[in-house]
Amino acid sequence: MAKRDKSRPTDAELRILRVLWRRGPSTVKQVQEELNKERPTGYTTVLKFMQIMTDKELVEREDSQRSHVYRAALAEEQTQGQLVRDLLERAFGGSAHKLVAQALSAKKASPGELARIRELLDQLDGGAK
Repeated sequence: MAKRDKSRPTDAELRILRVLWRRGPSTVKQVQEELNKERPTGYTTVLKFMQIMTDKELVEREDSQRSHVYRAALAEEQTQGQLVRDLLERAFGGSAHKLVAQALSAKKASPGELARIRELLDQLDGGAK
């Protein structure tokens, strides 16, 4: 299996990563308690996912204490960047225009979001208008 495919998180793994990004380093029990706020999730299920995520190098485990502490291997922005690059290539043939057009047509952006998008486009364009 290619490294790129190996490290692509599933939806369930992304739920766990979001907890780790929000909380920081956490035990399985702490992650499970956070996930239970959204929907019931068993401790052993979370443990198994986090073991798999360790093998996939999505999380790192500190096992110097009795309770293992897990942390996301990459920052949220790095993981999002990897996922977007993968989606861009696989679904949109590398066309950023098609990806952005679909994203903006799939869900209406708020005026504030549109303003931030315009600012980002200006920054990427070197501030030229």
